[in-house]
Amino acid sequence: MFQGPLSESIVKRAQEKGVVKINLVNFRDFAVNKHKTVDDTPYGGGAGMVLKVNVLDAAISSIVGKKRSEYHIVLMTPQGETFNQRKAEQLVKKEKIILICGHYEGFDERIRQYLVDEQISLGNFVITGGEISAMAITDAVVRLLPGALGHDESSAEESFSLQNEKGEYLLEYPIYTKPAEYKGWKVPSVLTSGNHPEIKKWRLTEAIKRTKKSF
Repeated sequence: MFQGPLSESIVKRAQEKGVVKINLVNFRDFAVNKHKTVDDTPYGGGAGMVLKVNVLDAAISSIVGKKRSEYHIVLMTPQGETFNQRKAEQLVKKEKIILICGHYEGFDERIRQYLVDEQISLGNFVITGGEISAMAITDAVVRLLPGALGHDESSAEESFSLQNEKGEYLLEYPIYTKPAEYKGWKVPSVLTSGNHPEIKKWRLTEAIKRTKKSF
């Protein structure tokens, strides 16, 4: 599942330039029986299968070794804090991150209690596993790394990177490109005026309008 998203576009180029290093670890490799079992039925009964604490612990230990304090371990789970741009900006400050992706029913509660530093959710909806969440978070964090984008200003003016005077995040302002007029649909004249202070003012105003309309 990870090969496509991690082998294209910005994330691919960031890896090629040495901006980021991404490793994939299959915790099934750390199962203790010949059937490579990583989950089991829940104690007390109930539907679904639960990922085993011993398997996840072994997988994490294979990565961190005796340097656990150097890693920030994140569990992808519906119970976690909802991911947003501010969280991406917090994660980009971590030198080494492990994203744990569950599947189906859930995790042994001891994984949450003893093995991770925080829990993150992509949103209030249900998907089969944490893989898609981990890919989205990886993309959002990698693009914030210095050197990942073509221009230093690229990420600074994207949606949820712009801020108003109160420090609140804004959606990106409307953007246009050539031709200046098409089927009678015209680009706002301020954008072709060459007056950069006025352009900056217009963009902030429009970003505020768009954010208020959306939220």
